[in-house]
Amino acid sequence: MSSPDPQVRAARNLTNPSPESTPETKRPRTSRNRGPVVAVTGAATGIGELLTAHLAASDAIKQVIAIDERRGEVSEATWHILDVRDPAIAEKLRGADVVVHLALDLDLETDPAARTAYNVRGTQTVLTAAAAVGVHRVVLCTSAMVYGALADNDVPLSEDAELRATAEATGVGDLLEIERLGRRAPRAHPGLNVTVVRPTVLVGGTDTALTRYFESPRLLVVAGSRPTWQFCHVEDLVTALEYAALEKIDGEFAVGCDGWLEQEEVEELSGVRRMELPSAVALGAAARLHRIGLTPSPAGDLAYTMHPWVVSVSRLHDVGWRPKWTNEEVLGALLEEVEGRHTLAGRRLGRKDATAAGAAGATVALLGAAAVVRRARKARRRI
Repeated sequence: MSSPDPQVRAARNLTNPSPESTPETKRPRTSRNRGPVVAVTGAATGIGELLTAHLAASDAIKQVIAIDERRGEVSEATWHILDVRDPAIAEKLRGADVVVHLALDLDLETDPAARTAYNVRGTQTVLTAAAAVGVHRVVLCTSAMVYGALADNDVPLSEDAELRATAEATGVGDLLEIERLGRRAPRAHPGLNVTVVRPTVLVGGTDTALTRYFESPRLLVVAGSRPTWQFCHVEDLVTALEYAALEKIDGEFAVGCDGWLEQEEVEELSGVRRMELPSAVALGAAARLHRIGLTPSPAGDLAYTMHPWVVSVSRLHDVGWRPKWTNEEVLGALLEEVEGRHTLAGRRLGRKDATAAGAAGATVALLGAAAVVRRARKARRRI
């Protein structure tokens, strides 16, 4: 997962302040000998870094084992430097009660085949290694995208709804395979429990097709669609993962803000106007631009800005968890985070590109779409 930006790093420092900012005397941690030993993969960056810092500061955790390909900044953790696909990870997990597996590559710019090879092989290795050394729980983090974005989805979906996503959106095929591996693991390794956490649109130092949607000069809306937005701030994901690590909740569950925002509410809150296009034009253009390598996002990503895929978070509510952030607050944080960035058709523009296209970007996009429509209409008239 991508590294947090300075805003998120600052939030991390609230739970893991620098030595200069804290007194030399630390308060006693009387419950440390009673808590679980938790291993975190992908612990040096992104969500893994935030979770590692959070768990290391918690009196409810006996020890944190941090695993990544480089050493991170959380000095209180016990670090092991290796690739999660290395079978040697088994020895590094020995003694852990719980493994939270966050070493995933969901970067938009990564070669899809390489990304899948890393994500699937890494998950396979971690599950097998954990079972081999007696770890009794593995926590996997996927996404609520696995439910699929479809016009006939219930609003909200129940957490036990059928997973109807396809592999057409960035990384979703990997996440579906990871969940399949998670379901198979307890049958292959009796005694191993697998918990799956599915965040909604994740915000806070993340870079996804859905966060880039808000970097455009106009919000693309496909005619006739019904977009709905449910966000999840990384701070809320971290506390949900902590609940899973402490075995307060198991099975498969979603995490995100309560409720959702309709597209009209998003536009009103953001102050960004829409650009509405016919479905055939929007999907066709997205597919062509991706096929010729001009954009990192396949056309399948567009479905998640067209159809509802919001989900109930009742299972977490039932065990006492509550989100600290509302959808409105997370949207505000996202807009602050992407300020100054410029994206057209999913491709982030550099400074020179932004200067040329930033103000006129929406006009250019509209003119291009109009040209496509005109050509299609002329072709039909000739027939």
